[in-house]
Amino acid sequence: MEGLYVLHLHLHGLFRSRDLELGRDADTGGQTTYVLELTRALAARPEVGQVEVVTRLIRDRRVAPDYGRPTEVICPGATIQRLPFGPARYLRKELLWPHLDELADALSERLLAQPRLPDWIHAHYADAGYVGALLRRRLGIPLVFTGHSLGREKRRRLLAAGLDAAQIDSQYSMAQRIDAEELALAHASLVVTSTPQERDQQYSRYGRFRHDLARVIPPGVDSRQFFPPQAGMQEPAIEALMAPFLRDPAKPPVLAICRADHRKNIPALVEVFGRSANLRHNHNLVLVLGCRDDPRELEKTQREVFHQVFELVDRFDLYGQIAYPKQHRRQQIPEIYRWAARLGGVFVNPALTEPFGLTLLEAAACGLPVVATDDGGPQDILGRCHNGLLVDVSDLDALQKGLEDALAQPERWRRWRDNGVEAVSRHFSWDAHGTHYLGEALAESRLAASQRQALWFQRPNAAVAGGSDVSDQPQRLLLLDLDASLATPDGVSLAELRRRLAADRQLAIGVVSGRGFRSARHRYGELHLPDPRLWISRAGTEIHYSSPQGDWQDLNWQNHIARHWDRGAVEAAMAELEPRLRRQESADQGNFKVSYLLTEPDQGILPLVRQTLRSHRLMARPHLFHHWFLDVLPLTASKSEALHYVALRWQLPMASILVEASQQGDGELLRGLSLGVVPEDHDPALEGLRGHRRVFFSNRPQAWGLLDGLDHHRFLRRSSVA
Repeated sequence: MEGLYVLHLHLHGLFRSRDLELGRDADTGGQTTYVLELTRALAARPEVGQVEVVTRLIRDRRVAPDYGRPTEVICPGATIQRLPFGPARYLRKELLWPHLDELADALSERLLAQPRLPDWIHAHYADAGYVGALLRRRLGIPLVFTGHSLGREKRRRLLAAGLDAAQIDSQYSMAQRIDAEELALAHASLVVTSTPQERDQQYSRYGRFRHDLARVIPPGVDSRQFFPPQAGMQEPAIEALMAPFLRDPAKPPVLAICRADHRKNIPALVEVFGRSANLRHNHNLVLVLGCRDDPRELEKTQREVFHQVFELVDRFDLYGQIAYPKQHRRQQIPEIYRWAARLGGVFVNPALTEPFGLTLLEAAACGLPVVATDDGGPQDILGRCHNGLLVDVSDLDALQKGLEDALAQPERWRRWRDNGVEAVSRHFSWDAHGTHYLGEALAESRLAASQRQALWFQRPNAAVAGGSDVSDQPQRLLLLDLDASLATPDGVSLAELRRRLAADRQLAIGVVSGRGFRSARHRYGELHLPDPRLWISRAGTEIHYSSPQGDWQDLNWQNHIARHWDRGAVEAAMAELEPRLRRQESADQGNFKVSYLLTEPDQGILPLVRQTLRSHRLMARPHLFHHWFLDVLPLTASKSEALHYVALRWQLPMASILVEASQQGDGELLRGLSLGVVPEDHDPALEGLRGHRRVFFSNRPQAWGLLDGLDHHRFLRRSSVA
């Protein structure tokens, strides 16, 4: 029997099979460890045949060459597959959003070329959730989603800490992140959370979260690495690491291991230690905040954290009492825990928000009691382990008292030590996690697979796709914008476009329009351009094909977007937003399109409409065109998704498609692997795509701009410059 094939998406940070650079930046932390350990645990299971982790291929002199290798073996049965998307250089996760559609396109084509599809895809974090949702929508592969850290919770905590809302959205791309999380939750067959608190409180803030699809499966700890000190065991390498910093290295340490990130709240810990005569007299403070060479090369937020730490060290004159080593190896982390445990110290997690807290389990497995934030995962961990204290880390007095109390009673310290070691072994092993995970994922993925609709994998017939012979499928497709650049073309440019298109007989032409099919066909006929093969009409909710034998509507696409669509409920929810918008005439409506006209042009209407639809738990989304026209469509429908659907059915690579777009709302047609052209008279909303290497911006308007784009991309077989 062929084993299960599981595909993980882990897109940001630096990921490899060994020597994880944990703490290097905000993107290389606990999630990285979790994905690697889960992959190993699944590969060791007899029912699993293949595990892949898809991540980003990076070629950058600032990082190790490992991250530029397309394939890497993790262990027997498990590999890392690195795919390029966006610039070659390393980017923090907030800068990856414009490039995720490239990965979705490339991965769709790669998976279809394989002998079999994954049994399920597990997407980690919002960026992977976005890509996973597109793959679920296009290929029907069941999706498992783990947010790891959720945008709504992070925004709530950052606002409580005094940060400005606009600054949060700008620095962390928060609105985009939350939209991606909602999209992932709408498409997920299973949501894996670490704690009941995360499931019941954090995920419940999302309109598309379904409690019945969520399962609490706590991560595991590798007992081969994390275990308590043995008799006679010493840690000479760790003692040497701390020696340059500490006057009396034998004092029980207060240990923190995390990234240099504002959310981790490390400056508060330094201040508490500095102002406590008890802690300063009896203990050392040890901060393992990742590896750094030149501080000037750190990210801005990391530099800010270190600057705060150094200022506090100076202010409280902590020299000789605090250690913050610049370098350590990943394999030294268990030894650091054991060194602290052997000296009778404590581990502290002072994070403002903590979805889980894997370091707490690592510390517990090594026999080190903990003092932790009372937010999120630590509540569940300490509720099972009974090996320390929970404190309100936003209250410095409470944090100070918690640390002093935790270190004050040797007998209780020993009881906490024993409780932690025993509880981790019983509740938090990777074997237990893998067993639970496979059972839940397999059950939900089978259910999702049985419900998925046949899209690309059914051979199109003449009544569906305009031709049953694979050889009849086009090799290149030009998608024309009927509503904008061809709305009022001048006669000279139209004549030249007509001549150029007629000369390339191997080119298929497609038309995209917000109009209905008959209206679009009538308008296109007035242009006397070559006959199209493809019509995407009513804002992407209808697909028609044309051939000499006639026109056919793709009913399979209609069935696909009809799932979970409730037009009446959409109309009722949108009525709450009157009089800011009013319904368009009945001729502009469609079975899967509810259209409105804004009473005044308002970009701010989109977030309000999204929130309204989510609050009613509707599987629908808004599209704004020309700043005045608002369409509400099924969640799975859009011009872009209709194009991807056709490309998959025709087995046409997206790189063989040239898309023309000029109006607001059509920017999503230009993302991904397709080629694009934008005429000079485009809407300013498309300016953000100027950096896209596949999108050409012409300095001529309308059809002249399209002609420039055809030349720029060398898209026509027979062409001459106008």
